[in-house]
Amino acid sequence: MSVVKLVLQIILVIFSALLTLLILMHRGKGGGLSDMFGGGLTQNAGSSGVAEKNLNRWTVIIALLWVGIIIALDLMTKFGVA
Repeated sequence: MSVVKLVLQIILVIFSALLTLLILMHRGKGGGLSDMFGGGLTQNAGSSGVAEKNLNRWTVIIALLWVGIIIALDLMTKFGVA
């Protein structure tokens, strides 16, 4: 079972990096830190509605998988499966 735990940990690291990139790709809503660091410059060149919806979907899917893997690893540790 330790192989499963190792695979889940590797997938968790990959999903963590991917989730960070997906979150950073979102367009800033304005008035916050995104404008301070240049987010206001890309306001006119914003993405289309379909691209934004797809980005939102992928972010939610990866986030749910990320949480699921964390819960699975916690349960494996708690019950001493691996």
